[in-house]
Amino acid sequence: MAKNRLSARATSALEPGKHCDGAGLWLVKSNRKAGKWVLRITVFGKRREMGLGPWPDVPLSEAREKADAARQEVRNGQDPIRARTERRRDAQRSLHLFRDIARDAYEARKSELKGDGVAGRWFSPIEIHVLPKIGSIPVTEITQIDLRDCLSPIWHTKSETARKALNRTSICLKHAAALGLDVDIQAPEKARALLGKPRHTAKNIPSVPWSEAPAFYQSLAEGSVTHLALRLLMLTGVRSRPIRFMHLDQIDGDTWTIPAEQIKGRRGATSDFRVPLSLEAQEVIAEANRHARDGFLFPGTRKRVISDATMAQLMERRGMDERPHGFRSSLRDWLAEATDARHEVAETILGHVVGGHVERAYRRTDYLDQRRALLERWAAHLTGAPCAAVKLAIE
Repeated sequence: MAKNRLSARATSALEPGKHCDGAGLWLVKSNRKAGKWVLRITVFGKRREMGLGPWPDVPLSEAREKADAARQEVRNGQDPIRARTERRRDAQRSLHLFRDIARDAYEARKSELKGDGVAGRWFSPIEIHVLPKIGSIPVTEITQIDLRDCLSPIWHTKSETARKALNRTSICLKHAAALGLDVDIQAPEKARALLGKPRHTAKNIPSVPWSEAPAFYQSLAEGSVTHLALRLLMLTGVRSRPIRFMHLDQIDGDTWTIPAEQIKGRRGATSDFRVPLSLEAQEVIAEANRHARDGFLFPGTRKRVISDATMAQLMERRGMDERPHGFRSSLRDWLAEATDARHEVAETILGHVVGGHVERAYRRTDYLDQRRALLERWAAHLTGAPCAAVKLAIE
């Protein structure tokens, strides 16, 4: 079949319609100023038409080059239309940068995180230690070598942060795989093998021995927001965030109900957590009510509530190594050493999830009455008030 029947100058003057350049290449003009290139080929015994782009954006010379390349693929036993589709798909995959995949994975998991991930703590290890080095690399090209080089500077000095960064990177790669991208989901485990065992061992937050806790509690006598928040934290064994965001609407007599989204370790929980309030805790709340603003019992001077560091800074100014979170350990040790509280009751006081999924499905109690008796006794220990021994019956 004759080729090159058209000329670049003549294409502009052609009327609307189909105009053959030869060897199956056609210019199909919809009007005097616009059209498209079409190549008619036979692939595996079937007659097909392959678009080669719009005219005049694709000039005659380029259309002929594309047509020659497609004919060569046919001679090589390939389907040029399918091959082009695969090339486009590969090109699109290569445009998925790791930073975009990581943020997409983060957005997909926000509902599982405390406070819908507003604090950003889930994402920060990746954002600080991974994205600056490999964020601009296509996710399909990331290897264990890349991950090793990212985390080796902190693997032995900030091992817990590095561990979180690697684990969350693994989640991001699995997210990419679910999107249909050809990623190496084993890269994080391979990187872990290359990095070796961390030398640094994570240290627990120092805690005040339970026998010394009363002296500290009784020193919090100023009636300030910080002192009252610390006293309530010690009395209830609750973490600092629910204390800081404690609202009058959450209190019903001698029970404080914490919304599920504010409780660490209860991701996906649909039920709130009830905290029994001892008489001493109720008195602290009544005193804190004098400082309440917009319903929050522990307001900050500039922000809605006091900051996460406010209570810790008080202890630091006193020259203490211990921190507020450590009082949970003080309470747990007291429960183990000074009471006969059952394990599941003691753990529930701290808001820990006890037992497997099936066991929890059948156990509907939250041991509220038993916890109330124990926390009343703990309050008596902290204040130095006399209190009758509490012995819990084994059910």
